[in-house]
Amino acid sequence: MPAITPADLAARIAAARRPGEPLIVGITGSVAVGKTTLARQIAEALPENLTVEIVSTDGFLKPNAVLEAEGLMMRKGFPESFDRPAMATALAGLKHGPVVVPAYSHSIYDVDPAAARTVSGTDIALVEGLGLAPDADGQRPPLDLLIYIDAAEDDIIAWFLARFMGLWEAAATDPTSFYARFRSMSEDEARGFALQVWHGINRPNWIDHIARARPVADIIVTKALDHSLSA
Repeated sequence: MPAITPADLAARIAAARRPGEPLIVGITGSVAVGKTTLARQIAEALPENLTVEIVSTDGFLKPNAVLEAEGLMMRKGFPESFDRPAMATALAGLKHGPVVVPAYSHSIYDVDPAAARTVSGTDIALVEGLGLAPDADGQRPPLDLLIYIDAAEDDIIAWFLARFMGLWEAAATDPTSFYARFRSMSEDEARGFALQVWHGINRPNWIDHIARARPVADIIVTKALDHSLSA
């Protein structure tokens, strides 16, 4: 497969935009595959005369209190853990006017109401995260383009472990962090726990749900361990 860069993707996105009409671009793939990073790289490569916003779907996760009440805390990231109607309404609203976009904090592992922001007047919205695959009825959120990031599972595991352990280490000096509860574990125990999370939660979600976005994606990019891209 030929190599591709974020600048190449930015050029394709810019070319797909109709003047005067916001373009809504989804970026999805497995947990830890690099959706946020690619969204930022594309945003930086888009023409400076365009107004670009990055929206994370994490903000549309149901709050932990709701997930706990519904018995879904161990299903966070699965389709049923999202407020899908709210996300669909917000994405559609980006086409027409100001939209209040909720935000999520990985540190507290919950939706952060204080971090919500209003998005308006955007030329291109890069919507990155989970929840963008077709549902059981084959319906997907209102997007103009969908990018799917693929990668080998061993590479995704390596990235997931690096992210988990980074948050675990940061929690040593941040007692408010969700990951502070894991500080009683040794480093090896924390890694082992993270692997359990991958195999018990994130992998099944990827295989059974997230990967449904691949066949309907407009652009599929494959990411290597060194973060290079091909398409």
